[in-house]
Amino acid sequence: MLKLTISLIIVLVLMVTANAKQDPHDFFAPRFERTNMLANGMAVDNSAVPVEELDPNFWRKSANDEIRKRLADKPNTNRAKNVIFFLGDGMSLSTVTAARILKGQREGRPGEESQLSFEKFPYTGLSRTYCANAQVPDSACTSTAYLTGVKTNILSLGIGPNVNYNDCDGSMDPANDLTSLYDWAQAAGKSTGFITTTTLTHASPTGGYAHVANRMWESDTDVRKHLGDDYTPACKDIAQQLVTEEPGRKLDFIMGGGIGKFLPKTMIDPFGKPGERSDGKNLLSEWQRRHQGGVFVSNRKQMNAINLEKTTSILGIFQSKLMNYHHHATEGEPTLSEMTEKAIKFLSKNKNGYFVFIEGGLIDYGNHANTPGISLDETIELEKAVELARRLTDPEDTLIVVSADHAHPLSISGYPERGNDILNVNKIGYDKFGVHYATLNYAAGPQQYLDEYGNRIELEGKFGSPDFIFPSYITADSGVHGGDDVGVYASGPWEHLFRGVVQQNTLPHMMAYAACIGNGAKACD
Repeated sequence: MLKLTISLIIVLVLMVTANAKQDPHDFFAPRFERTNMLANGMAVDNSAVPVEELDPNFWRKSANDEIRKRLADKPNTNRAKNVIFFLGDGMSLSTVTAARILKGQREGRPGEESQLSFEKFPYTGLSRTYCANAQVPDSACTSTAYLTGVKTNILSLGIGPNVNYNDCDGSMDPANDLTSLYDWAQAAGKSTGFITTTTLTHASPTGGYAHVANRMWESDTDVRKHLGDDYTPACKDIAQQLVTEEPGRKLDFIMGGGIGKFLPKTMIDPFGKPGERSDGKNLLSEWQRRHQGGVFVSNRKQMNAINLEKTTSILGIFQSKLMNYHHHATEGEPTLSEMTEKAIKFLSKNKNGYFVFIEGGLIDYGNHANTPGISLDETIELEKAVELARRLTDPEDTLIVVSADHAHPLSISGYPERGNDILNVNKIGYDKFGVHYATLNYAAGPQQYLDEYGNRIELEGKFGSPDFIFPSYITADSGVHGGDDVGVYASGPWEHLFRGVVQQNTLPHMMAYAACIGNGAKACD
């Protein structure tokens, strides 16, 4: 009995000792300071801080200026003649923050104090992005939400959540079709169009004009592949719906990549690649037949030569598949800003106004590849296009909304000094083994940078190329989407509606309200 009592006392003493060692006041604080705030004995300094920011009055004045600016804002309740909806695909809030820093650093400043053009918009909110049947969404269910106003299932486009994946009959049943901002604007006599840096048949722009139970049905060849023995020509692919069905065939301005989905396999496209269609259809010829007076272009020179006054509709396709990243674009590919300018000038001919959807679609691809050098550059290209659009239009009659479809699990971590290169290692941050870690990291992806024993390797000196793959925690072929909320930024008539935390499917209803289009509530009622 005595031995048992002594044993219990020893166990209790050990437990108390162990708990004492875990006390954050005794353990965490010194470790925090040692591993994160010091590097070779050098503490964080303020040498990168702009001189004016060292004065506390700078911060007091900037805060008061911001308050005065907000107090001076008056609600803009004009009817929105025009609506421009910009979408950054995969543009998480962390992507916006990192892009803001990169923009400032490119301009020779520390970067953290910089602003993207749409961050200057007077109203900001958050959008909840989940699908009807998925916690973390894809670009199809989100496209359906922000273009039609209805949340649907993951991988579905332009149909309600009652239709199951790959259900041809359900998706081709008109009773399940959803109308969109394209439909509503066309019914009001407005011009309509879209721009994307991905393909014309990619998920983001197609939620507004296609009705399919599988976003991969981009051409008839794709439909055959996914349906197998259940294939029937009644299942119209996305490219065909764009050219022959409403509202796609009524779109006035279309630009992006992906010409292969519109041409037969027997035909070579302008970029030297064979088409992808198995049914022998040439949908480009069909588009031109339906759009007498319309112009098809496949490079920047042709686009710049368009006579906007004499042209009735424009179709521009600039690559066989996706357009190239801005960092790798050929001279023949127009930038997102150049396409945006052409769209606004062309669509402005309509006295009734217009609706146009403009997507920076390759932000998502950069984040999927764990290459923030690419995704942040694509984000900056989007913000340039937004700035141009705001400059070319009048906020008194043109509503501009900027948002994202979904997030990516990109983190900005550690305690780097002010002005630390956002696309490099945290200069003063080490892990517990004394190895630097990157400021930007992903949850999942192809590179963990481990040695043969599973230990992290030193990455300092390895960064530089925009194609450099940043570290991730989970091994995967590519990065994944995030389920966190995304930003919404608004400027123009009824901009004050776009605030707070809203469901993603509310956004098109807000735009329709401001423009007095669609069958829902309208500002002009």
